[in-house]
Amino acid sequence: MRKRVVVKIGGNAFENSGNTPGSSSANRNRGSERGRENGLAGLAKAIKSLAGHEFILVHGGGAEISRALRAAHREPVFVDGLRVTTAEDMDIVERVLSQEINCRMASALSRNGVRCQRLSGRTSGLLTVEPMRRNGRDMGFVGRIVRVNPEPVLSLLAQGQVPVISPVSADEQGQAYNVNADSAAAAIAGAAACTDVIYLTDVPGVRAGGRFLSRLSVPEARDLIAARVIQGGMIAKMESAFEAVSLGVEQVYISQWHGENTLANLLADQPSSGTTIHR
Repeated sequence: MRKRVVVKIGGNAFENSGNTPGSSSANRNRGSERGRENGLAGLAKAIKSLAGHEFILVHGGGAEISRALRAAHREPVFVDGLRVTTAEDMDIVERVLSQEINCRMASALSRNGVRCQRLSGRTSGLLTVEPMRRNGRDMGFVGRIVRVNPEPVLSLLAQGQVPVISPVSADEQGQAYNVNADSAAAAIAGAAACTDVIYLTDVPGVRAGGRFLSRLSVPEARDLIAARVIQGGMIAKMESAFEAVSLGVEQVYISQWHGENTLANLLADQPSSGTTIHR
């Protein structure tokens, strides 16, 4: 069966694969860079090996944004895993996501034989947003997606290219907003009629009671959030998974990267680890 798949790549999804236990800070930084390069090379191989499928890549970059903010003497603030973003922060967020990470990822994929094109949520009105409030709190320049124009993505897929998308988006007036990459992935998946969403992250899946759960229905996952078993940044990821399923996506996978067979195993419903979210 031919599938159209959104793969959301977390900022730390590949970094740890280049590190060894007990390594120094400098070696960890070099290891993180090696891990990213190795991970993106493996991702390119995975995409090419699944030539019958169409892939849309959406990336985050939370750790790199936090490092850049701290370098500018601004301490990151989060509410339920979502980053409060000031006007001053927004310049850094857009630079890190839409320039540095987006360019690095597209370049690495291209070097490894994947035809791809860089986009952001601002490209041709791909994602239009409005200001978000969370639990009554003003989140600053954090956007809630109100409209998706999938044409820029669908056009590239029709040309056999892989869209590589930064989640930075804009409102009706063109003001840039920080958008959670998980939410962007879900919205794009729904608008582009995708069959599957894969969240590649740095954790093995959803944990409950000291173990990781292999499958969760949406009602089961909501109960775990209400019981505060699922907390922090995983709440935003799960809410995005719920949104994707409500928009017609068949299954959502939350998984670590385990090498170039990761995508094939997940899409064949034979994951070695991770959590599958379904209706």
